[in-house]
Amino acid sequence: MMTTSKQSLALAFALAASAGAVAATPNALAGVSGGLWELDGLPGTKSSVRQCFADPARIALVEHKGAKCTEAVLGEQGSTVRVSYQCGASGFGQGTIKQITPRSLRVEVTGIADGAPYSYVLQARRVDDCAKGQERGR
Repeated sequence: MMTTSKQSLALAFALAASAGAVAATPNALAGVSGGLWELDGLPGTKSSVRQCFADPARIALVEHKGAKCTEAVLGEQGSTVRVSYQCGASGFGQGTIKQITPRSLRVEVTGIADGAPYSYVLQARRVDDCAKGQERGR
């Protein structure tokens, strides 16, 4: 018999799968554009990390960089969006992204990557455009 937490996790991924992949930037991130983002709060780093994201919603998938993932919007409220993602054998997770300004986001992520759990909060600031061919994600 499944425990309550396992049942909740199974339900979340069933809902995510039925919702399909994220087709466009969620309304909660309207006005936020892709580009070079500076991330603070990544575990194992002592300073900010800069990465390019064509789609700012994919910042929530930072723990699964390079993995092929499918995402689904679980819900939006005002300037906040919750996404769920499945990355095959690499793992899965959920992220909550709150738009502070069009160039500043607060991102909470939790999940499993390469068999290990993770959970942390990032501050993301858009600092520039990306060099051609450098952007990750849609």
